[in-house]
Amino acid sequence: MYLPTRFAPLWRLPPGAPPADGYWFCFEAGKLLVVDGSHGPEIPRQSAGYALPLPTASTYCIGTLDDVVCWAGTLEQEPAQLPAGFSLQPLRSLFGTLPEDHLAIAGRALQIVEFHRTHRYCGACASATEAHDDQRGRRCPSCATVMYPRIAPAMMVLVKRDTPEGRKLLLARGARFPGAFYSALAGFVEPSESIEDCVRRETREEVGIRIRDLRYFGSQSWPFPHSLMIAFVADYDGGEIVCEPGEILDAGWFPLDRLPTLPLPISIARRLINQVIAEVAPEHPALEAGKRPG
Repeated sequence: MYLPTRFAPLWRLPPGAPPADGYWFCFEAGKLLVVDGSHGPEIPRQSAGYALPLPTASTYCIGTLDDVVCWAGTLEQEPAQLPAGFSLQPLRSLFGTLPEDHLAIAGRALQIVEFHRTHRYCGACASATEAHDDQRGRRCPSCATVMYPRIAPAMMVLVKRDTPEGRKLLLARGARFPGAFYSALAGFVEPSESIEDCVRRETREEVGIRIRDLRYFGSQSWPFPHSLMIAFVADYDGGEIVCEPGEILDAGWFPLDRLPTLPLPISIARRLINQVIAEVAPEHPALEAGKRPG
């Protein structure tokens, strides 16, 4: 998910900003608090004349959207019953219904809230930690260990194969995918490994093929739970597809006129797939369905 250009990341309340006015990205057990709006779920906005109807705890200023402060926080306690019009929803379930700008900021909020929740105690000496560096991190007052939010780099690669019959894409269905769709290959970087070496290793492990001409495409934050997806395109260089047990349920070479169900437009995977399709088929119907709103 991509933070909008109208969003300015911050860690403290801007001078002169009214603390009563702002968007509240509140979570309970990983679910986001939303309120029913005229066009679907919305992020609650507190103003001078309207207070959030639920008490919050552990609140953090995370930036401004169009000069309106954005807050991340948790509910003080799990409510026995939510006020009318409010609900708690998993972030993934809001794809396609919550505006993408708000989804991206919610992803930032979730990572910050989860970092503070899971680092309340020091991993070195087990003492209680405290907020540090304008709440960017946490510090142990006993042994001075400092912790910052974890970001896990992960590669993504779309392998293409140009044949006399036309372009084919290597797409796979992962065992952990939340749905029956096919996507590019992906995997986490291991210690002391470059991102390029990770691409080659994961491709070999997951589907058993060799690649060449690796080219960088782009990156995207993916807060499930705290990944940075780094995407590439590569050309096929040999080998037969052999799916890794427990990781890949199915994989194959798909011609552009027989593509399977693809990822949602919000993901970099769909942007990557669309780009490689557009190089040879600029009018392909998948491109219209995968366009990001301007």
